[in-house]
Amino acid sequence: MRTVSTKRRKRLPRAAQVEQNRAAVLTAAGRVFREFGYTGASLDAIAEEAGFSKGVIYSQFASKADLFITLLEQRIEERAGAQLVAVSAYAAAGEAEAFFEYLHAVTRADPQWRLAVLEFRVAAARDPELNARYARAHKRTIDGLALSLRALLDARGVAPDFPVPLLAAAGLGFETGVLLEDIAIPDAIPQAQATALIGRLFSVTVPNPPEQT
Repeated sequence: MRTVSTKRRKRLPRAAQVEQNRAAVLTAAGRVFREFGYTGASLDAIAEEAGFSKGVIYSQFASKADLFITLLEQRIEERAGAQLVAVSAYAAAGEAEAFFEYLHAVTRADPQWRLAVLEFRVAAARDPELNARYARAHKRTIDGLALSLRALLDARGVAPDFPVPLLAAAGLGFETGVLLEDIAIPDAIPQAQATALIGRLFSVTVPNPPEQT
């Protein structure tokens, strides 16, 4: 009886177990989506990676698309938080260039995930309901970047020529374009040049990088 009691005490409450399973599925999904892309990934592969049956995944997520966008939403919130911490430090030090370098480095640090997101965006564009959900998530990305940009521009006393949310959206479009160019021709737009260009887009002067030889 004592042994059974000990086992029961070690067993997680159901709500905690469900949350632990959910976290494990999301972690496994992140690895599988990076390896195979959004299109190539399957719920079977994610279940195998997580060590669960596919039924466990369906108990948490309605579909592969639901799983992917849940993971995307989680990453958006994490990145927005890290971005605000970074911009607070860079704005206080007056280091606009360093902040743009930080943004560019974060974007380039996980290219396989970015590719999976691009695949998902194309798939979602053909599904109005899914595209609407993606649009809501992407709006949070734009809002998070706009909040950081306002803090940086205010610290430098800069009044931009365009609304800050528009600049944030344009900046994200620029980074996506840089990623696609990088896939075709690696380092087609070197980081120093990309930083200078994004600074000009955001109405903040960044020193010109040295000429490429």
